[in-house]
Amino acid sequence: MEKKLPADQPPLLNVGKEDEAEIFGYKTHGFRKALCIAGSVLSCGVLLLVFYWKPAWDVWASCVPCDLQEADVVLLRATDEFQRYTKKRVTWIDLSKLLGKEQLSDAFRADAGCVLSKAVMKPQLKVRYIQVQRIRYVWDVSSKQFHRIGSLEDSNTCFEIHHKFADGLTTQEQNFRKLVCGPNAIEVEIPPIWKLLFKEILNPFYVFQAFTLTLWLCQGYIEYSTAIIFLSILSIALTIYDLRQQSVKLHDLVEEHNNVQVTIWIKHEGRRQVASSSLVPGDILLLEGQKHSLPCDAILLDGSCVINEGMLTGGGGRGERPVTKTALPHTENILPWKTHSVEDYRRHVLFCGTEVIQTRHTSKGPPRAVVLQTGFSTAKGDLVRSILYPKPLNFKLYRDAFKFILGLAVIAVLGMVYAIYVYTSHKQPGRDTLAMALLLLTVPVPPALPAALTTGIVYAQRRLKKKRIFCISPQRINICGQINLVCFDKTGTLTEDGLDLWGAIPCQHGSFQEAHRFSSGLPLPWGPLCQAMATCHSLLVLDGKVQGDPLDLKMFEGTGWGLEEAGPELSQTSPAEECTVVKPGQDASQVSVAGVLILHQFPFSSSLQRMSVIAQELGKNSYDLYMKGAPEMVAGFCTAESVPRHFLQELQLYTSQGFRVIALAHKALALGTDPDLDGLEREEVEFGLTLLGLLVMENRLKQETRPVLEELKAARIRTVMVTGDNLQTAITVARNCGMLSSPSQVILVEASEPEGSTPASVTWQLMEDKHQPTGEGNDFRIPMQDEAELGWPGTKFHFAMDGKSYEALIKHFSSLVPKVLLNGTVFARMSPGQKSSLVEEFQKLNYCVGMCGDGANDCGALKMAHAGISLSEQEASVASPFTSQTPNIQCVPEMIREGRASLVSSFAVFKYLTLYALIQFVGTSLLYWQLQILGNYQYLVQDVGITIVVCLTMSLTHAYPKLAPYRPSGQLLSPPLLLSVVLNVSFTLAVQVCGYLLVKQQPWYSEIRRHRGCPSANESWIPGYRNGTFNATEPFHQVLSYEDATLWPLVTINCLIVAFVFSKGKPFRKPIYTNYVFCIALCLQLGVTLFLFFADFERIYTGMELLCTPMMWRVRILIALGILFCVSFFVEDAVLHNRRLWLWIKALLRFRSSSQYRVLQRKMAQDPAWPPVNRRDFAAYVNPAYEEGDGK
Repeated sequence: MEKKLPADQPPLLNVGKEDEAEIFGYKTHGFRKALCIAGSVLSCGVLLLVFYWKPAWDVWASCVPCDLQEADVVLLRATDEFQRYTKKRVTWIDLSKLLGKEQLSDAFRADAGCVLSKAVMKPQLKVRYIQVQRIRYVWDVSSKQFHRIGSLEDSNTCFEIHHKFADGLTTQEQNFRKLVCGPNAIEVEIPPIWKLLFKEILNPFYVFQAFTLTLWLCQGYIEYSTAIIFLSILSIALTIYDLRQQSVKLHDLVEEHNNVQVTIWIKHEGRRQVASSSLVPGDILLLEGQKHSLPCDAILLDGSCVINEGMLTGGGGRGERPVTKTALPHTENILPWKTHSVEDYRRHVLFCGTEVIQTRHTSKGPPRAVVLQTGFSTAKGDLVRSILYPKPLNFKLYRDAFKFILGLAVIAVLGMVYAIYVYTSHKQPGRDTLAMALLLLTVPVPPALPAALTTGIVYAQRRLKKKRIFCISPQRINICGQINLVCFDKTGTLTEDGLDLWGAIPCQHGSFQEAHRFSSGLPLPWGPLCQAMATCHSLLVLDGKVQGDPLDLKMFEGTGWGLEEAGPELSQTSPAEECTVVKPGQDASQVSVAGVLILHQFPFSSSLQRMSVIAQELGKNSYDLYMKGAPEMVAGFCTAESVPRHFLQELQLYTSQGFRVIALAHKALALGTDPDLDGLEREEVEFGLTLLGLLVMENRLKQETRPVLEELKAARIRTVMVTGDNLQTAITVARNCGMLSSPSQVILVEASEPEGSTPASVTWQLMEDKHQPTGEGNDFRIPMQDEAELGWPGTKFHFAMDGKSYEALIKHFSSLVPKVLLNGTVFARMSPGQKSSLVEEFQKLNYCVGMCGDGANDCGALKMAHAGISLSEQEASVASPFTSQTPNIQCVPEMIREGRASLVSSFAVFKYLTLYALIQFVGTSLLYWQLQILGNYQYLVQDVGITIVVCLTMSLTHAYPKLAPYRPSGQLLSPPLLLSVVLNVSFTLAVQVCGYLLVKQQPWYSEIRRHRGCPSANESWIPGYRNGTFNATEPFHQVLSYEDATLWPLVTINCLIVAFVFSKGKPFRKPIYTNYVFCIALCLQLGVTLFLFFADFERIYTGMELLCTPMMWRVRILIALGILFCVSFFVEDAVLHNRRLWLWIKALLRFRSSSQYRVLQRKMAQDPAWPPVNRRDFAAYVNPAYEEGDGK
């Protein structure tokens, strides 16, 4: 249902989703449109370019606001902090050729109340729609809103889906839906080169550069402009090549699913072979054969099948990941089908891009599925859309860069005003005045300034690639440099993928028996517990090999039994249904049965935390139900007398050691003869079971886990565990890996929903760190290593909770959530949605959050985090900004190291380009005072020979191998950086002004209008040497002057000085001398500059348009530059990068961080009532001492 909005608030598209947007209606106005066209022509396309950059301005200029019902153009405004505008045209579909008025009702016979039926305007038989990010939205005539199409409505109940669609669609219905919904294809076009070129050159950066180059060419700077044009063409070519390669890869990734032959069932006609692109929501798919890809999302209506979701889930297992799918129950209720299935609706859904491995027929024939979603509305399409339309980055660095450029633009405008004043006061022609003013306008804002932020990123991306870390969102590399909190999944991330069997603890007559240790090499004795382990799983035989969930595999291997597919002749229940049979193997214990048939499965569900099977011993007519799952859940389905009194204590004994524990239970079923197992609901049989025992499994830490977490803690980067596993197990693993240090206390937070008259409550319980030995001593414990106190400073306690408590806190104790998260370290039993929510809550506290996981359960959190890194090579990991092919968490510190180095490099290049522009601006402005400017080759040496080389090589310095215990500044407008720019500009201003004024005081100085060489050894420096003195009859020279000969070396070598000074190494980058290319380049540039400055060669002076000056004057200039270098280096290194000094200044000024988590830390540190321990509070009344958090 759509959310009701106030009358003055615009309608919303995609309410509550990431891409939520406000939608405004506009109607094209003929006169306004004509004015815009005229303006575009008269402005030579400039207005058109502005409208291209700002589509909202185009709409506001050429259209008038109107109701959405009358609009032919809509303007979308995102509701996030960026508030981006998008212009979309309303498109009409004419149905009159496809449908006659009398046929209209036939087109909606299957689903008369669907959105499509409400979208048809009568009697015109037309449909209005807009297309946003590859998704169509049709205009609902009745509700006056745009609705998304391309899928069946979620409001359908289980019964309605079966009733409406089980017989398929008619040809008429299918044609109508195909026309309105569009083709079922995830089409990623490979854009032609001309289109990429056109889009690239219209970038504001290149437009400004074209404007600048035009001015330079008009002034005769041919060589310099040619060099810049060549480099620009090279840059554009590389960018286009990279963009095209990405498009090709993405196109190849999805193209295979666009052209698949499928079999569908047409109502009144029967089966038909069609191309997958013609599928529409509501079609019935017949799943015949094996090993074929699914071209859409579909709901299984009958039968069952095994799907390889490896490419979708991206699990840590990196191979096939078979998942059994079951049919949607034919239940009569009023709940929507997803709500009825709670979080487990996925067990009925076949996802696009997954592979059908095996199908199991029913008496009706092959399994049938109704098409749920097509095209970009599918799960795979959503992944592709997240790549095509990534969420914009809210990184302060890029916002500050824009403000910085605006500041330089103000300086440029002032420079232009200054140039106009100088040239008009000298009575220069208006054309020359305008040209020189515009020329000075371009100097303070170098066109390469925006690109400066990407140089470090490009090199960092290459270095990450060499370490097998791949990035699809390069801009996030800089954000990695700001990470101060990392969330880790547990299984497959911190711990090994697989589990090892430790032992089984049988339960008989309500008491636990002696544990069977698998390490003894003895087979598990035959009995109900062994039979449950052999049958209660979802394993299957593929290509002669048993495959399935790793836990199920380990459990089954522990029995020594074998698995094979059984034909219908072995089953006495349903001759048409295939089933699985397990038989004792050579390593199994002595048994009295030939085998056991697994007839029916109730699949495992993350929300239900259990799975069950119905089995039958060969040769018998009785049936048994076996269940396995979370111990607390399974025990709840068992009779009280079969559950030992000390069940929870026994469970805690093993989970506190970090073991993974599952419980198994059994029940004899009385189903009679020839039962209908397909129609059996699990609720009908899952009760009154007998507890058989516990299966204990080890989940070992990866050897890299503890060193990496210690490294992150030493760097003051907070670590958090977010897992779907048991809370007790998660806490123990967190202790073992050092995430929870030994001296720290763990407080369990248990929040509960209101029950009847009892309001919601939260309990704070201090957890005791006990490790009780068993009868066999401590040999079964996970090996503990020495735990050093490397925790987050000041953290003497940690909160731990499960997903249910987290959900209750969010819902009923929202004011406590930030305070709990401040010290929350372990979050267990978390669903995928809760993981994403947790990351978002951390971000609200101003943490820069990284997320590391290995499966589809983490995909949402990986996308939500500032920097998500997936340890999976599978297709779903495409949605993650970073992907590591090394399956351990070593990639996390590598990513942070490179992020820090890239961020520092970006700042360094940014500062350098700013100083280079301002240094050049000062020199040019001084020469403007006497109507002169630097020469063509003088600019060429500075811009191409020095600046471009520096920009390309400065960022080659590698990341420092050790993470510093603090982050680099993420603010471009921070005091140290602004002071660095201001002070260096002041230094260069002082040096250049002094040089400019002092040269005029020299006895050999004169105003020159033509070139003159150096005097020979027997000639002295006197004014008028070789008739070079001022002569009013000679034409004025725009370059030649002693001022120019003085300022050029000052400007050029000053650029080299700031390049060296800004290339700081430790603590975030290696020392500058390790960047061999940069050091060699600087030495060569300095050598060439000094050679040009000191070599008395006539050709050099003529070509460079320089005047020869006395050797002592040149030495004085060099001494001045040496002093400038020493002062600049001292100020930059000893003052601006002196962390202790800045901390002292902050303390003196009582400056404190404004980050939400820092503010909260200071608040809670003064609160004597925090943290609450061993107490319970209710939602109606929460202790104000810590609800308000203000202490006394």
